[in-house]
Amino acid sequence: MEENQNPLLEIREGMELPGLKKRITQQNINLYAEASQDFNPVHVNEEFARKTPLGGTIAHGMLILAYVSQMMTDAFGPRWLVAGKLNVRFKAAARPGDTMTVGGRISRIKENEGQTTISCDVLCSNDEGEPVISGEASLVVKTDENSSCAGMTPSLGWLLKNIRYLKAD
Repeated sequence: MEENQNPLLEIREGMELPGLKKRITQQNINLYAEASQDFNPVHVNEEFARKTPLGGTIAHGMLILAYVSQMMTDAFGPRWLVAGKLNVRFKAAARPGDTMTVGGRISRIKENEGQTTISCDVLCSNDEGEPVISGEASLVVKTDENSSCAGMTPSLGWLLKNIRYLKAD
């Protein structure tokens, strides 16, 4: 592949997003508690949490969801932060010592009246492969007919101009 050639010349449904792995530590949970001001003892008090049905501390759901958003930002750049939406379900708790595997794939590209919606299935799983978060992430981008990328698939034209590109293997 030429150095300047875009690896997304064939953006299509089914394309995998660049995944990531994140190790959960009690220190990260405590830092998130500070940032969010959510000091629920099931997150920060190991002795208390051991006595609950959870059997120990768990990560804040929004901390784990932030990893999904990080994956989307890695794939779609700052535009994700402006125009991205998540529709997810929390399926299981994440615990200190777990490694979260976050992945996604483009499930649908829909072009309609000057805009393109890119929908992605997303999944965050623990070490055992158990889903912790699953759902959909979507991004709506405007299609500019006057763009230098006019005539291309609108989503591709936008991608060529605005995102950090997925790296080819």
